[in-house]
Amino acid sequence: MKDSTRAVLGIALAIVLIVGAALWLGRDAASSGRTVLRLRVWDQSFVAAYRASLDEFERANPDIEVRITLVPWASYARKLRLDVAGGIADDLFWTGMYEDYADAGRLLDLGGPDAGWDRFAVGQFTRDGKLWAVPQFVDGGSAVYYNRALLAAAGVDPRELRDLRWSPDGGADTFRPVLRRLAGAGTWPYNAAKDFQSLELPYLGSAGGALQNPAGEFVFADDAGRVAFEYLVRLVADGLSPSAADTNSGGDFAKNAFLQGKLALFQSGSFNLATIDQDAGFEWGLALIPQGPAGRISANNAVGVAGNAATRHPEQVRRVLAWLGSAAGNRYLGLDGNTIPAVVSEQRVYRDYWAGRGVDVSPFFDVLRDGQTGAGGGPGFPAALEAMDPILAEMFLGRVPVPLALERAQAAATDAVRG
Repeated sequence: MKDSTRAVLGIALAIVLIVGAALWLGRDAASSGRTVLRLRVWDQSFVAAYRASLDEFERANPDIEVRITLVPWASYARKLRLDVAGGIADDLFWTGMYEDYADAGRLLDLGGPDAGWDRFAVGQFTRDGKLWAVPQFVDGGSAVYYNRALLAAAGVDPRELRDLRWSPDGGADTFRPVLRRLAGAGTWPYNAAKDFQSLELPYLGSAGGALQNPAGEFVFADDAGRVAFEYLVRLVADGLSPSAADTNSGGDFAKNAFLQGKLALFQSGSFNLATIDQDAGFEWGLALIPQGPAGRISANNAVGVAGNAATRHPEQVRRVLAWLGSAAGNRYLGLDGNTIPAVVSEQRVYRDYWAGRGVDVSPFFDVLRDGQTGAGGGPGFPAALEAMDPILAEMFLGRVPVPLALERAQAAATDAVRG
């Protein structure tokens, strides 16, 4: 056989295989006898839990098959936006900021919320009295991970962390003195940084401020905002936290510094718990974040599953959503300690998992007793965050005074929402 003939046959065979694979992957109710739905998520670590939950659903609903699509976080928001606009998004998909899709009629109206879900999650996904996504998991509040060896080297008892207070009044501030004691034990005592959920929102809320008012207007450039951000920026300027040149690009620098034993206190959320438990080569613990002038206030972000209004199978999608939002379907997400289920009754499986590993996760829950600060939302909110970010980055670098930076960031966020 000539080489040219082999080449032609090889190409033909490849085409047959590709077409066959495409037909197999795209088979629907007509060919498999079942309605095939697709669920899009951005985190590989959730796939096994969802697969176990959906397998149970499929055993009780043999007419439906649900496949999981993984789109990495880095490209998730942009790809989802394009796919929804093009009418090719998955039947169900994870979402946190859903308002633009809901207002554009791109989501299924799910009616009223279920009383069994975390109330913060219900509030996040309810708009104009309607539920637009089924809550799946919550982060809880921020907490402080601490390195026991570094605390011991500085003569700081972990029990001292329970009642620490940060304040613009040096006489009332008990947090900074502890950070100074820790300064000699490791490279840095703490991770003050441009970290929206774990640091900026808790400090803003604990100062008595808010990102937005009830009308959705940005209001963080007020006196409370200046108190919160001036305190954070000063910690960086005084060398009590890593340089903003290192941390402005994201939270991984501080997390890695903690895992390397260079950071004594790492303020973050439950989403880093599994990684720290697995990778920390030292004894560590969890403590409440320091109190501010208005107490301990933290954000409690949630992720939900929305139904694509363009799906060809809306009734089947609603059945899947009902399962994922039920106690039986939602509990799978907490069984391996990966996240906190949004169904309140099933949050015990998360607590039980970590208790079995000797980790007290109560700081993630107890911090919310004083209240919760809103993580923001509304039409155009993603664009507002994008507009604010470079301005706040310059502020943490010390290049723009805090009051001026906050005014500019607030104006930029407002303009972005207005379009």
